Order: sequence, then C-alpha cells, then structure tokens
Amino acid sequence: MVLIAILIGCIIGAILGINSPLIPYTVSGYLAIGIMAALDSVFGGIKSVVEKNFDMKVFVSGFFVNSITAVLLTYLGNKLNVDIALAAIVVFVGRIFIDLAIIRRYYIEKWTDWAKKRKEEKQNNAKNETN
Repeated sequence: MVLIAILIGCIIGAILGINSPLIPYTVSGYLAIGIMAALDSVFGGIKSVVEKNFDMKVFVSGFFVNSITAVLLTYLGNKLNVDIALAAIVVFVGRIFIDLAIIRRYYIEKWTDWAKKRKEEKQNNAKNETN
C-alpha cells in the first residue's frame, strides 16, 4: 500500500515538475537539500515496511522535520559561509544507499525463495506424473 502511494506521488510530482516554471538559482541549493532529506525519509519508510516496523507518525514527522531542518542548516551554513550542504548531501546519499541495499536484499531473498519453491513444486509434480 505504501509503495503504491509512493509511486503515485512520484508520478504526480513528475507531471507537476514538467509543467512548473524554472526554480531560481538562489533557492535551488535549498530545494536540492530538502529533496535529498525527503528521499532519505521515503527510502527509510520503505525499509521500515520491509522490516515490518513502519509507523506512519514517525514517517510523516521525520519527512517534514528532516526536510525543514536540512534546509535551515543549509541556510545557516550559507550565512556563515560554510558549505554544510555538501556534508548534508553526503550523509543523505549514504543513508539512501544503505536503505536501498536493505530493500534490495529483501526482495532478492523473497524472489530466490519463490523461485526455489516453484522449482521444488515442478520437481514434485514431475515425480508424481512418473508414478
């Protein structure tokens, strides 16, 4: 269910993004950091669904709080002339890759188990037909 909602959200976002005006350069850095924080929350939510410990309140609060905090830290870094955005991107991308690795392993194991069961069923059917 959550995956369907995420896919629908991505499709709507892509359609709206194609039809929206260009984003000014002055705010594009903040938007990039906000998007990275949001993606980190989304992939963390998918990972928690896979691990069967998903909580909608934690997901929604993390989504907004992480995004707003990342944007505010980037703003503060710009005011202090420190490139905090680069550090934030490294952290978010690292976490996204870790979450994707967990999700990927889960689905590989699930597919492998399905293929193994199917192979065993075919072998059992073949044995039953020969008897």
